[in-house]
Amino acid sequence: MRSKLLLALLVFVTSATCTSESRFFERSVSVGEQTFRYRVWLPARYTKLHHWPVVLFLHDAHSRGDDDALQLSADLGPALQRYGQRYKCIVVFPQCRIGEEWYGEMEAQALASLDDAISEFHGDRRRVMIAGVGMGGAGAWYMARHRRRFAAIVPIAGEVARTRGEFPSDPPPDVARIVGMSDPYAALAKEIGDTPVWAFHGAKDDVMPVAESRAMFAALKANGGRARYTEYGALGHNAAEAVFANRDVVHWLLKQRR
Repeated sequence: MRSKLLLALLVFVTSATCTSESRFFERSVSVGEQTFRYRVWLPARYTKLHHWPVVLFLHDAHSRGDDDALQLSADLGPALQRYGQRYKCIVVFPQCRIGEEWYGEMEAQALASLDDAISEFHGDRRRVMIAGVGMGGAGAWYMARHRRRFAAIVPIAGEVARTRGEFPSDPPPDVARIVGMSDPYAALAKEIGDTPVWAFHGAKDDVMPVAESRAMFAALKANGGRARYTEYGALGHNAAEAVFANRDVVHWLLKQRR
């Protein structure tokens, strides 16, 4: 009788925590007095009986809003629909509000969403990666200063110096200090330390200067960092599609751990 009860319990737990197909789930998190909605993608055959790598994805400027949908419409969202079998991980999709960027309150809500998803979906805190595109690439660079939080960083077409004018609101002191240095790339490279980085940029990008990724890669190498850089000679600001379709990138990303 006892063995039958244990078997029934195992079947119940497995069915309650396993998905046969990949899916996006809607969630929300509170930061102070604000509530932010975000999405979580779970891979096929997801189960809570396993600890999963986790990717925090920061979208670009065009996907800002509060509809909890636009952040899935470009870059990594469509890649998961097409190549989901390669991504054996949990992916967290916060959404930046209009007029904001990925620092300050938006950084706080992204990290809170990440922590919330890790706790609920049994993520592995030793294998948490961050990737971002455009404005999100800049966010990934800035959030990389939290070196004890991330096992790897994938900035795509991101900037470090402010090439697009002033911040829309005051950044936190540590970001302001880095950006205000005479050499912000060297300052950020010291903060990143030996956290693995694989940066990407299109050589024909007319939105985010490719010089930003080149300078950051050079600074990381000069500081002894574990950095890789891929530049797509024929692409512009649309390099993310090629990145997320690349099996080698996915393999590299998911094997990283702190």
